[in-house]
Amino acid sequence: MNEFIDIFSSSDPTNIATSVKLLLLLTIFSLAPGILILMTCFTRIIIVLSFVRTSLATQQMPPNQVLIGIALFLTFFIMAPTFSEVYEKGLSPLFSEEITLEEAYDNASVPLKEFMAQHTRQKDLQLFLNYTKAEAPATVQDIPLTTLVPAFAISELKTAFQMGFMIFIPFLIIDMAVASILMSMGMMMLPPVMISLPFKILLFVLVDGWYLITQSLLGGF
Repeated sequence: MNEFIDIFSSSDPTNIATSVKLLLLLTIFSLAPGILILMTCFTRIIIVLSFVRTSLATQQMPPNQVLIGIALFLTFFIMAPTFSEVYEKGLSPLFSEEITLEEAYDNASVPLKEFMAQHTRQKDLQLFLNYTKAEAPATVQDIPLTTLVPAFAISELKTAFQMGFMIFIPFLIIDMAVASILMSMGMMMLPPVMISLPFKILLFVLVDGWYLITQSLLGGF
């Protein structure tokens, strides 16, 4: 413990550099959940997967842990080129003491800005630019993260809800058909969900639903 404290209290340049790295690492760890949720494709993926479960009406199947795990691995798979570029341009030169902390921040933010700008609607970005009364940026690198991140987040929410709507349609048709049949047979006391659930699961399995959902998510990025 004393050795850890001495690292921060020493005036040796080597120790100072080590202290900066430790502080940077702690900062990244503390901001990691927010970065993962709001600056990557995780939001769209987890919302779409949640819509799939809701449309099937399978309650807690698959469990939340499974959906989050799938969303995490898909996020890492999709974001792998961006994360590699962040490391190569920002973190690796910083750890090698080739650039300063500010330069590392600027270099690391460029790949993330390019990814988010590619999937951000112009309308959403303009909303936050107008609110801050900022001038239209000439390039993607000129867009501040404080403006780009919320614009990207609401764009991802809209896209995820559009995909969720399309997922709901075939299962809604099944529910309506089952409800109509039960009413025509005079079985109004029987919950239609109990009867339609096996048919919805059967339809989802026959069309290879998980493959189609994953293909749509990957194709969107």
